[in-house]
Amino acid sequence: MHWASGILLFVGTVIAMEAFAYVAHRWIMHGPGWFLHASHHRPRSGNWELNDLYAAIFAVPSFVLLLGGVQLGWWPGFTWIGAGIAAYGAIYFGFHDVIVHKRLNHRYLPKSRYMKRIISAHRMHHAVETKHGTVSFGFLWAPRPERLKAQLKRQGRAGVRAPAAREAEHAEPTA
Repeated sequence: MHWASGILLFVGTVIAMEAFAYVAHRWIMHGPGWFLHASHHRPRSGNWELNDLYAAIFAVPSFVLLLGGVQLGWWPGFTWIGAGIAAYGAIYFGFHDVIVHKRLNHRYLPKSRYMKRIISAHRMHHAVETKHGTVSFGFLWAPRPERLKAQLKRQGRAGVRAPAAREAEHAEPTA
């Protein structure tokens, strides 16, 4: 296989993985797979959560395609596709686990409109504690924050976690 074809397969796979991630997140993780994903919508105690099993589950096709393409004599394109899946996983880990959820300590502050939009969208996704009523299921692409806020408002904010500051405002006065 020509290297240019391989690069196209690789890039195409990374792009297609965003669509796959959206579908898996919306209809599997917030559907029958909620029993694992629910841990990600609650405060984490410790380094791991059940939701982390999805990383291992989604790594299996990448591993199999890389093994088949490199070692087992399968079509060489499978190597590029497996590498594209692995690359998306690495990008996702960097954005999602490191930058947004700060699972590794850092001092990164987003400056670009793109990064601010992605982080804002993901935070709005996590504002909903339940499996239903949440917004923004993709990760490398996200709708505008204004659109997501309007969507949450239209849904009546069902399942939306009350911010700590708002809870304090509505607390009964003591004294």
